Parts: sequence; C-alpha cells; structure tokens
Amino acid sequence: MHRELRKFLAGVALAAAAFAAPQPLAKLHADKGVTCADCHGKGKVRVDDNETAPNLACVRCHGDLKAMAKGAADPLGPHASHLGATSCTICHRGHEASRSYCLSCHDFEMKMPGGSDAAWKPQAMSTRRDKRVDRADVLVVGSGAAGMVAAITAHDAGARVIVLEKQPLTGGNSMLAEGGMNAAGTRAQARKGIKDSVELMKEDTLKGGKYLAEPSLVEILARNSSASVDYMEKLGADLSDVGRLGGASVSRAHRPTGGLPVGAHLVDVLRRNAAERKLDVRVNSRVVKLLEGKDGAIQGVEVSGLHRGTYRILAKSVILAAGGFSANPERVARYQPSLKGMASSNQPGATGDGLDLGEAKGGRLRDMEQIQIHPSVAKGSRILITEAVRGNGAILVNRQGVRFFNEIGTRDAVSQAILHQEGKSAFLVFDESVRRSLKQIDGYFHLKLVKEGATPEALAQALGIPGAALKATLDTYNAAVDARQDPQFKRPDMPRALREAKFYAIEVNPGVHYTMGGLAVDEATRVLAKDGKAIPGFFAAGEVTGGVHGANRLGGNSISQTITFGRIAGATAAAFAKP
Repeated sequence: MHRELRKFLAGVALAAAAFAAPQPLAKLHADKGVTCADCHGKGKVRVDDNETAPNLACVRCHGDLKAMAKGAADPLGPHASHLGATSCTICHRGHEASRSYCLSCHDFEMKMPGGSDAAWKPQAMSTRRDKRVDRADVLVVGSGAAGMVAAITAHDAGARVIVLEKQPLTGGNSMLAEGGMNAAGTRAQARKGIKDSVELMKEDTLKGGKYLAEPSLVEILARNSSASVDYMEKLGADLSDVGRLGGASVSRAHRPTGGLPVGAHLVDVLRRNAAERKLDVRVNSRVVKLLEGKDGAIQGVEVSGLHRGTYRILAKSVILAAGGFSANPERVARYQPSLKGMASSNQPGATGDGLDLGEAKGGRLRDMEQIQIHPSVAKGSRILITEAVRGNGAILVNRQGVRFFNEIGTRDAVSQAILHQEGKSAFLVFDESVRRSLKQIDGYFHLKLVKEGATPEALAQALGIPGAALKATLDTYNAAVDARQDPQFKRPDMPRALREAKFYAIEVNPGVHYTMGGLAVDEATRVLAKDGKAIPGFFAAGEVTGGVHGANRLGGNSISQTITFGRIAGATAAAFAKP
C-alpha cells in the first residue's frame, strides 16, 4: 500500500490545484485506497503531542523535507523555508483541512492538497486530564534561542531537562532574527582588523537604550558576548562574517558566511544539538500555570497538551524563556496606545503568555511601555527587511527621491524619521553590489518585494518618484562614500558606493518588532519578586525579561542576549536543582 501512496502523492505534487475543496488528508488518502493502518499501524492509535507517529509515517512515504524540496519546482518553497526542519503535521492535518503555517506571516498564494486558504490557527487542545505526573530537574518554558541554550547547558551540567513549546515548532522569534549576533573582542573581529572592546559595546548598548537599561545586566551582556560566540561555534555554528548594525560604533554583528540570516542558522544548530543529546522537547504543549510549593518556590508547571490534555510536570527549577508580546496587538496597545493597529514582524506565538505566568507568581514587571518599532518592515506585509541591508550600504529615500536621515542610526530614531515622511514609508535603495554582499536579499526577490531598474531613473519610474532627484541623491551619496564623509546626515559607516547596475528598492515602513520590558531578573537570571527578592527555583532569560535593553534595543543585541543569558540560566538552574 505504501507504493500506492507514493504514486498518489507524486500525482498530488503535479496536480495540487485539482483539490479545490478543502478536505482532511484522511479523506484524500481513503479515496486512493490508503487505510488508517497504513499510516498509523494496527491496533489502538496513539498520538503524542509532538505527533511523532504520523510524522514518521509521512516521511516513510514522502521522504523528509529535504527530499520534498529537492523534487519541487520552487527551490525556496515551503519545504525549504527559513523554518528549517519542521514537522509535516504543522500544516498537513489528517482530520481537518490543511492550513499553511507560512500564511500566518505571509500573504502569498499557496496551494496544497486538500488545503484551505484560511489563515493558519493552532489546533484546539485536548480537554482530557492525565493524572500521570512527569518529573525533571530543570524545566524550560519556550524553545527559542534562550530556551534551547538554557536546556542544552543544563543538560550538559548533568540535569534531566524537559522543554515545553506551545507552538507546533521550535525556534520562537529567534528563527526570524536576520542581522547578526553582537559580540566584542572576538576572533572574527581580530581576523578582519576590527578594534572593539567590552566597554565600547556596553556604552553603545546603554546609550542606544537611553540609559534606562540595568548597567549590571548590560555589563554581563557585553563581557560574555565573545564567549557566547565561541560557545555557539563549538556547537557547530558559523559566525565568521561580521557586519555593522544601527547604533554600533564598529562592526560587531556576527553572522554566517555571506551574510545569511543568523536566526534560522542558530535555531538549526540548536535543534541538532538538542536531538544529539536526546533532549525531551515537547511542542504543542502550552504551560497554563506555574506550580508553587509551601515556601513560595516554583516547583513545576501545569501543561495543556494537544493530545495528552492537561497534566503536571514537577521540577526542581523552572526557566521561563517564552519570549515577548509583539504579536499581541491588544497588549501592545495597552502599554503603547500610539502603536494601535501597527503590523508586527513577529511570529504568531509572541503573545506574552510567559509574562502572565510570571506575574501570577509574584514576579515584578519592568519597562513594559518600552516597545520597539523596527524601521524596515516591507510595506503591506509583516516581512522584516534586515538592518544588514542598510549596514551593507543601502540608503533610504522618500517620495521626493531624497535621503532624509542617517540610515544606520538607532532603530527608534530611524523609525521616527520614516514616520515623518509623506506616506509614513520610505524606499530602501541599493545596487547589485549590495545584493551580492548579503545572500538573504535573494529571499526578498522570491517574495516579490523588490522593484528594479537598469538605471536610477528607471528604478525611480518603477517606484513612481522623480528620476532626476533619485539620480542626484545617489550621485551625492556616492561622492560622500568616495570622500569617506557624509556631510548631510553624518552616517559613520558607508561601506560601498551605489553605482553597479541593476538598482533596486523595497518600500518599507515601521512595524512592532520587540518588547524591551518583561520580568525583572538579577545577574544570575533569578526572577525577582516585587520586594526585590529572588523567587526560589524560578529563572528567566530572553525577551520575556526586562532590563537588558532599556528604552531601545540595538540590532544584534537580541541574539547576543538569548545566548548569554540562556547559558547563565541553564547553569544556574542546574546548580539549584542539585541536592
């Protein structure tokens, strides 16, 4: 029967459009004579929250995602996306119409067998209650970079670890990070002759955050940044390329060779390391409550699993790494009414659940009104255009075809400058040399976000802006590059002139990107109560915490924060869990 299923699926790949009406995969399989037992085996069907068995059945017949992508006409299709090695059942569902997870962020047309064009939404959790109790030394809530690094670190320190993720895939917002990982005094910087220091990175971070950040936390971020790059490289990451992002005095954003997106790469590395260690990572598992002992210590969680239902896990230490709330428009508007209705660049799981969990157990929240908008989200979409495009030489022009600001200023300043332009948007203009310098730009072409022209005038015509003005703007900018001085806007770093055809542009506007506020923590990542004392057994790392960035986060500091404080949380929680 598997041979028949393969033939059926091969036909599906060629004629997906034939399945006009949304219907479950079980119905499509049954119509071709494929039985339940062919996928689920004989006897009682058991499906865990990771949906391991049905996913293995998919792979047996289809091949894995790499095999699916290899046979596809589009090399950048959904089976070869930035999401990496994910599960088939994220999109393809046996007993309801399939829905593309990609459409939770993107709005392009996507056909799939039996698929619905409705927006992706999480499946309803089981209402049953499982009285069995699981146990761990360290329990991690959230599977972005902070959570996975914490879990790996705790495991390597000898702890039994369980990781819980409410979404159907691991990675969180970390897999969307594009610009780089800030670090000072690294080997990669030394190879390129870049002079940097812990003190300079600390001052850039404090200044960029308007001196609202906690100096002791910023000190930890900067002082441990180089060691965190070394740590990720030992796990198998490529962080050999170094670029400059907004607010940095020198180039310190580390990323893969050729300027590929840093987040998807690091998430892939962390997934591989978790698998090699056989870590217990559970997706589709939403934490609904923290469990508290008589002495106020956090001693575990109550979980709502997709198939298992509600159950408890007892743990000696709990690490909260559940991310921020940029994808929760109601919460964003509550803390910053001026941002009501603004699109977010975040993945759909960034809703702030972790903040509720922590606050319910007495955790103190800080800096909650500090919400960052990123200056370059593609107009009419939720797609972030990495700051590295500007860092590698692109400029911003308005509808009059002229520059209006230092393109590599801090995110808050550049965003406000764009919002003061006609249409509250701008055009990110670059040439072939910039495109060649940064591989992730190719993805923007794939998403049809880029306009182009053989000359500046032709590009201007495609954009509907004055050609003579754009040509004059480029001439003036190129002269500034040649002179190594920008008299107009004092841009400190201009890595290349924009003279090489073709010429390109992406219309961008600001979007909600990052929440600097969160749970207050100390230098050991212990969550602090409202009285300033640490809550026993309770730790936090990543965007769910506040105090590291102040009023504004510098590009490249988020990934740096997740790795450094994830390492600290994992080590501290593992030590606390030891008898």
